[in-house]
Amino acid sequence: MRSFAPTSHRHTAEIIQELDLQSPNGHGPNIAFSATAVEAVRGILVTAHVFLKDDLSEKDLWKIYRAAYADEPFMRIIKESQGIHRYPNPKILSGTNYTDVGFERDPHSRRVVVMSALDNLMKGAAGQAVQALNVRFGWDERTGLDFPGLYPI
Repeated sequence: MRSFAPTSHRHTAEIIQELDLQSPNGHGPNIAFSATAVEAVRGILVTAHVFLKDDLSEKDLWKIYRAAYADEPFMRIIKESQGIHRYPNPKILSGTNYTDVGFERDPHSRRVVVMSALDNLMKGAAGQAVQALNVRFGWDERTGLDFPGLYPI
C-alpha cells in the first residue's frame, strides 16, 4: 500500500462537480480527498466521510440511498449488521459490472462513512463501454452485462 495523492488529487474537481457542491460565489464546502494505492490486479474501494447538516437516522439514510439508486440496475446497497460481507468489497465484484455502496452512521457524531467498490477493469472500462452502447441504441441497459462474477477466486 502507498499514498499516491494525499492532497490535490485530480478527481477532487469531479467530486465537487458531480455532487453539485460549488456555491454561486465560488466557495463550496471543503473536500478532503486522499488516494491510496494497493497492489491489486483489479478493483477500487472508496471510503468517504460525510458530515450531515441534519441529524438523520439510519432509516432516513436508507430512504435516501434507495431513492437514489432505485432505477440503477448495476448499483447495489450492501449493508449488513454483521459478518464478513457487510460492506462493499472489490474482490466480490471481480468480473462484474456492479458497483456496491454501503454506509455506516457514526453514533457519536453526524458523520457517515460511505464505502463503494467496483471492478475497475469491468465497470471502470469494458463494462462501462457496453453499458453506454446499450443506452445509446435503446437496448436493455443490462444486455451482455449479467455475468455473475469470478468470486470466489
